Amino acid sequence: MNRRNFFESTFALFPLLLSFDTIALSEFSTGVQVINSGVGGNNTVDLLARIEKDCLLHQPDLTVLMVGTNDMNSKKFISLGQYEKNMRSIIEAILKIKSQIVLMNLLPVYEPYLFTRHNSEFYQPEGHSGRLTQMNNFIKGISDEYKLSFLDIHHLFERIGNIGLDKLSLIKNEANSNTTDGLHPTADGYRLLGLSVYQHIIYSGLPHSKIVCFGDSITFGDGGIDGQSYPGYLNKLLN
Repeated sequence: MNRRNFFESTFALFPLLLSFDTIALSEFSTGVQVINSGVGGNNTVDLLARIEKDCLLHQPDLTVLMVGTNDMNSKKFISLGQYEKNMRSIIEAILKIKSQIVLMNLLPVYEPYLFTRHNSEFYQPEGHSGRLTQMNNFIKGISDEYKLSFLDIHHLFERIGNIGLDKLSLIKNEANSNTTDGLHPTADGYRLLGLSVYQHIIYSGLPHSKIVCFGDSITFGDGGIDGQSYPGYLNKLLN
């Protein structure tokens, strides 16, 4: 299957995934274990502080890593140089236990909502979009450097996510969630995330007996492993 067919098949399956109900995951268990190790508000400093107990001790054969949204924002901000150093430490620790890694880049956001919580001047001189581009360029670069499996989830959300004020936006807004969020996925957004990770794992032939999904609130989702989260949907698809 070539890359174009891979994405076409992902989008073809998406309507089927939208019909999934929240069902007891034990009913589908075939031995695949998906662990949701997302914690809201975390940046790379936080992930390093808890990597031993929340990732390495599980001895996953595959780790899905997505982190950086909080690193680039004002409350948990760290410099790009420190972010790069932290990411190398996280990746090297995971590789040391012989776990393969799927590295995801950062989602697009609806900036007018973001700037109600973070002063736009904070992102100068490059602006928020410029800083996001820098982060995502680094994430792609380090995935190439360490020969990691890379999933460009930013591209998928940017192209089909209807990011903005429309009710169909896959990022939360007033029309679909009654909130000026602009950052976190909707329920359908989490389904797309789960389906994309699933397709990427299968298409790439990656091991998946035990998977740790390691990251921040976008990994944790709405309700952890049993609620609306990409690890939850991934678990349903693999079991």
